[in-house]
Parts: sequence; structure tokens; C-alpha cells
Amino acid sequence: MICGVDEAGRGPVMGPLVVAAVMVRDEQPLRELGVADSKLLTRRRREELDLQIRDLAEVEMVVVHAAEIDEFMGSNSLNLLEVKHFAVLIERLCPDKVFIDAADVVEERFGRRVQDLLTCRPLMVCEHKADLTYPVVSAASIIAKVARDNIMDQIQESFGRPIGSGYAHDEVTIEFIRTWLKETGSLPPHVRASWKTAKDLISISKVSKLTDWMDIDDGRATAAGPHKQVQR
Repeated sequence: MICGVDEAGRGPVMGPLVVAAVMVRDEQPLRELGVADSKLLTRRRREELDLQIRDLAEVEMVVVHAAEIDEFMGSNSLNLLEVKHFAVLIERLCPDKVFIDAADVVEERFGRRVQDLLTCRPLMVCEHKADLTYPVVSAASIIAKVARDNIMDQIQESFGRPIGSGYAHDEVTIEFIRTWLKETGSLPPHVRASWKTAKDLISISKVSKLTDWMDIDDGRATAAGPHKQVQR
């Protein structure tokens, strides 16, 4: 049995990290489906393939929410968080051979860390951009991405306003967080507070509030200036 493992949502400031594993006996049916790195496919195509992959393969998945990410990142790294969940899914499936998309700059180190957490002993191939090379990893990337997109839709519905993709380069996401901070004084749920983007937005919000307060105070001082002068 051949397994591929990949994730979606490693970098966003908002929303979960989703890790998926796909296991098949033969990759050829996945090739015939036309699976590819999820980033190269439209959302509609990913959703079509998601259903077809699930018909062909055994699928396991884990959703790591923002609060868990923040808690883990207090004393660990994002790479180790991925290692942990990659190992959990591989252990569930117990494949003979596994292909994983390396999150570490050193491919061998990432693979070794995953293997150290396993009781099963599959032949492991750990490479950068494995989702471009191996159909079973492409399939896992599609499963993970579709799941994350659906979760982001649910989060947006709960807020009742646009939240964007959750990525720091998404102006809709940043504006949503900025507005929420202004309205409530705290980060919205589902935001990764440990992320630099979130910390920067909090700092900007505090400076903005201080500036607003100083402007108001200066206005009062100006208005009261003559009266104070007469009293002295």
C-alpha cells in the first residue's frame, strides 16, 4: 500500500492547518484522474477531484485549529507540529511505502523526525515539492485544501462578514482582523495569535488607539486653554 501525506494552511494568520493522508494500492488511477498540486487547480476542480479521490483511496485527515497551533508554538516549532500530525496519520494507515512533502529545509531531517514517532516501519520518501512529483501526495494536498476551504467558509458564515482566505497577503483578511481589533480590542476567534502578522496588527491597533486618545486630549486642552490661563 502506498501513502501520500501533505498539508494545507501552514502559513495563514487565520484558520486551521489541515493535514491529509491518502493511501492506494496503485497510483495509476490517480494519474488518470489528473491529480496535481492543489495550488495549480481551481477550487471547482479540486472539489471534483476530492470526491473522486475518496472513491479510489483510503483517506485520513486531521484539523489543527488556531488555538492548538498557538499552544504548541509556545515551546515548539511549526515543523514539529507537522511532524507530529504526519506521523499520526501514517500510523493510522500503516502503509508499506509513504511519500511526504518535506516542510523542513532539510528533507532528510523532516523524514527522520516523522519516522522516529512511528511504530510501523514503511519505506519513506521525503522530498520538497512532493505534491508536484507523486500523484498520491498531490491527492493528499487536494483533500487537505478542500477541507480547509470548507472550514474557512464555515468560519466566515459564523462571523457574517467577509474574512478572505486567511493568508497575510489577503487584504480582506487583514482588514477583517484590523476592524475586529478596533471594535473589540482583541483578536477575532480562529486567528493565530502567535503569528507575527497578528502581533503586528495588535501593535498597530494599540498605537492607533493611543493616537486617537491623544488627539481627543489635545482637543480638550486647546478648548480649555484660555479658561485655565484665567484661573492661573
